[in-house]
Amino acid sequence: MKALSLIQPWASAIFIKLPNGAPLKGIETRSWQTSFKGRVAIHASKGFPKYAKEFAETERALGRLPVKLPFGAIIGFVTIMGMRLTQDIVESISPVERLYGDYSPGRFAWMLYDAVPLSPAGKVVECRGSLGLWRVPDRIVKELGGDT
Repeated sequence: MKALSLIQPWASAIFIKLPNGAPLKGIETRSWQTSFKGRVAIHASKGFPKYAKEFAETERALGRLPVKLPFGAIIGFVTIMGMRLTQDIVESISPVERLYGDYSPGRFAWMLYDAVPLSPAGKVVECRGSLGLWRVPDRIVKELGGDT
């Protein structure tokens, strides 16, 4: 099983639905692309830099984020459907989606689908993350209820 680490609050935003049913964050923007398509675990990084804290505080005040965010853990699963260039989609996405990514020209938009948190109650599985798409250790896959 592959995983992708994101800094909070962007990791949790993948699993939050807006009142219209759309995901708060349905696109992950990166400076690099991958040919991988399929199901991945989403890992919330342990670090919480100042810019992320400030963004989370603003989004909490607007009612879009919960008060408590998990760190250093796998928090759910999402399917990567494909890649697009950010400049090709920036004008067609919602203003809220734009807030949750870096749509500078030359970057890649990872199109996400079917995000499912580990549990609605906020269950997470502690795990050390990594850069890039990384392989979840077998013992963690078993804890998640999957096959290695």
